[in-house]
Amino acid sequence: MLRRKPGKMVYYFGKLETEGSADMKLLLGGKGANLADMTFIGLPVPPGFTITTDTCAAYYKNGNRLPHGLMNEVHKNISMLERETEKKFGDNGNPLLVSVRSGAAVSMPGMMDTILNLGLTDASVEGLAKSTGNRRFAYDAYRRLINMFGDVVMGVDHHKFEEQFDKIKHRYKAAQDTDVPEEGIVELAAAYKDTYRKFVGDEFPQNPFKQLELAIEAVFKSWNGERAVSYRRLSGIQGLVGTAVNIQTMVFGNMGDDSGTGVGFT
Repeated sequence: MLRRKPGKMVYYFGKLETEGSADMKLLLGGKGANLADMTFIGLPVPPGFTITTDTCAAYYKNGNRLPHGLMNEVHKNISMLERETEKKFGDNGNPLLVSVRSGAAVSMPGMMDTILNLGLTDASVEGLAKSTGNRRFAYDAYRRLINMFGDVVMGVDHHKFEEQFDKIKHRYKAAQDTDVPEEGIVELAAAYKDTYRKFVGDEFPQNPFKQLELAIEAVFKSWNGERAVSYRRLSGIQGLVGTAVNIQTMVFGNMGDDSGTGVGFT
């Protein structure tokens, strides 16, 4: 049985090393503990790492600031992910992309925020296009990131991005989102960046580690967001110190007709 390590804020799961286990839900959250356990028994789990619930508590104790040393641990774990996946975070040739998800010890479905495709930039989106041979997919992933990051991290109303998508669909006479051609999706990513700049007052971050730092902080903030607080109150959930943050290598459900995503229940 694995145990918590004093002072450790980040626990890796992957073929290189798996540091957590199913009995560590209070520290790693339900999702993080189970991801570690499934990895440990040999199931095909995309590698990643979990930031502990204690770190979330420390964030609030520290005046809503990330604890000292956290991002150093995050950098070390990204380096492990790069070795395991043979990709590089923010690379313009074969970029590593990650998802950022919350994960409390008790399941709170839909109550906290998720960010996908993190690590894409103006340079790395072209690398993703080359490495996958699918430029439409790459720019679709990029515009999704800009939308989610703008909404979740910076508080830009999601509908501001949807308005831009509606304009593109109208321009290309597309009945469905999937009917928009490659050039339309490239234009849409640019329009999303313009929307982000307009409502945030700054450019979309082109440093992937800055994206990651801001996303981690957004997940911590969501723990005390109105939705999450109300859900815990109505569900009688008490005694939890915070949420964990799960950073995991991206897999994609939008690469074509032979890919998809779903949720399984047992």
